Amino acid sequence: MRRSESQRFALSRRIGRPAAAWLLCIGLAPALGGCFLGTERPEAALDVPARYRGMPSTHDAALPSVSWWRGFRSKQLTDLIEEALTSNLDIAAAVARIVQADAQARIAGAPLIPAIDFNASALRGRSSGTTGSATGTPSYRSNLATSLSASYELDFWGKNRAALRAAEDIAVASRFDREVVSLTVVAAVANAYFLVQSSYDRLNTARNNLAAAVRVYNLVQERFKVGTASALDTAQQESVVNQVRAALPLLEQQLRENVVTLAVLIGRAPSNVNVRTTGMGPIAIPPVTPGLPSDLLAQRPDIREAEARLAAANANVESARAAMLPSIVLTGEGGYTSAALRTLLRPESAFFTVAGGLVQPLLDGWRLQGQLDLEKGRQDELLQFYRQSVVNAFGDVERALIALQQSARREQLQREVVRSSRLAFEISETRLREGAVDLVTVLNTQQALFQADDAQAQARLARLQAVVSLFQALGGGWPVPPKRPAPTH
Repeated sequence: MRRSESQRFALSRRIGRPAAAWLLCIGLAPALGGCFLGTERPEAALDVPARYRGMPSTHDAALPSVSWWRGFRSKQLTDLIEEALTSNLDIAAAVARIVQADAQARIAGAPLIPAIDFNASALRGRSSGTTGSATGTPSYRSNLATSLSASYELDFWGKNRAALRAAEDIAVASRFDREVVSLTVVAAVANAYFLVQSSYDRLNTARNNLAAAVRVYNLVQERFKVGTASALDTAQQESVVNQVRAALPLLEQQLRENVVTLAVLIGRAPSNVNVRTTGMGPIAIPPVTPGLPSDLLAQRPDIREAEARLAAANANVESARAAMLPSIVLTGEGGYTSAALRTLLRPESAFFTVAGGLVQPLLDGWRLQGQLDLEKGRQDELLQFYRQSVVNAFGDVERALIALQQSARREQLQREVVRSSRLAFEISETRLREGAVDLVTVLNTQQALFQADDAQAQARLARLQAVVSLFQALGGGWPVPPKRPAPTH
């Protein structure tokens, strides 16, 4: 006998009300959790100085720009760095770690949303006629079912929310890790480029010194032929020539190896990379001052990464603490089941189940307490690492400032050494031609000049590398702060 329309409507209302209440409960459940436990944030207690030593005024500091390497005014260096930022494989790996961290954050946030599944099944069976049947004939049965099932863990204590926050902080840390890798690569490219140009300068200096040594050797040979120089004089000057010539292969090796290093940094095969060697003369020294030490905390990517990882550890402690408290899980299923397809979607074929469960850990062999202690130990480790990162950052800036100041002074003094040594060698060479000075004096002056020339190239390299070290210690480029509007009267 078929039901009337009014009976069907009444039945659907009786089934619909509990189902609606169940869906409302599931829908509002995410808003019920995460508001009972406080945060776990230890005090960092950082020792931040008011200013850097040797920098009396930092209020009008020329902070480095985002593209700070352009200050060297070398188009080739700029092109190499920009290529490295897009092609370096270490940076590409850091970007891949960002993708992984973002995916992990989405996984960690999944428990905050009810899990809903669609289920469908069809069953057709035949029983044996010789067992369980009085008539001895087989029987057939069919069952069709379709339903939606949902489950959700009420996050009363904020366990899942804290786990999501930890994963999000790790994702943030992965972005700062990419900045650390990028800054390291940029500094490495700049230093490798300067090494290439320095090796070229030193090689040219050695070749010029070889030409000067050969010139003096020829002069000694002429004097030996006329009897005004001894065989010892000739042998001594020949030894100088051979020493300078023997240094050339090592300098050529350093030049070619530095080009290979540069090629690897930009992610290309060394055989496909050509670097124009112009020497260090055209490279400018960009001005840079460190600003305030307190600003460094927000600019160094390694400090920001350590800070983000510490925040993730704080959230993990909260999650581990909340795991020791009761957990409430809601489950439900609603749908239709029938023996025939034609009656599957009728109201009388509907069914639902709603259930709730509470679990309170009582005895687990101190597993949850051990997990909490583990997370607290990790939190303390990352706190100390964060503090150490800040101290190291201040130390890096101080060392870079010292190196920059002293390397500039060293280069200036070395130029005077080269000037006086060259003058002394030119005078001694002229006097040797005139026969007014012995060869020992010439040997001393030319050795002094050769050493001074090479030391000048190394002093220039040290100054350029000191500038790069300061930029790296400051965390690279700083965004330009917005201009304050002019006061209106």
